[in-house]
Amino acid sequence: MQRAASLIRKLKLPAGSDNPENRAKAAWRLAAGPKIEKYTLAASLVRGTLIIEVGDMIWQRQLFALRHHLLRNITDILGEPLVTNLDFRPMLKRRGPQTAEAVRSTDGIADPVMSLLYQQSKKRQA
Repeated sequence: MQRAASLIRKLKLPAGSDNPENRAKAAWRLAAGPKIEKYTLAASLVRGTLIIEVGDMIWQRQLFALRHHLLRNITDILGEPLVTNLDFRPMLKRRGPQTAEAVRSTDGIADPVMSLLYQQSKKRQA
């Protein structure tokens, strides 16, 4: 039976899709499993260290305890020791897109001076 890595090499994939970083990120998804992968993100591969962004400090501590098991899983999946260490880092909270709560009327400017200036500039343009 052939290893997955040797089969992947035989496939004719687009250039750049078989670089070590992409392979390590894909292996992380499989090695971690669906429950862990849901709360993590494989960010990059730096000199053999796969940097994993985690949800918070608790996830960081828990996954640090499992790093040897996860490294063994990654090596088994890749078929070579491409990843030699795992670095778990808490990720920043990312804000989603914001929507306006109410439409603001430009004519309803609260500051009287600014309102007067706006009305005058509106008359000049007309």
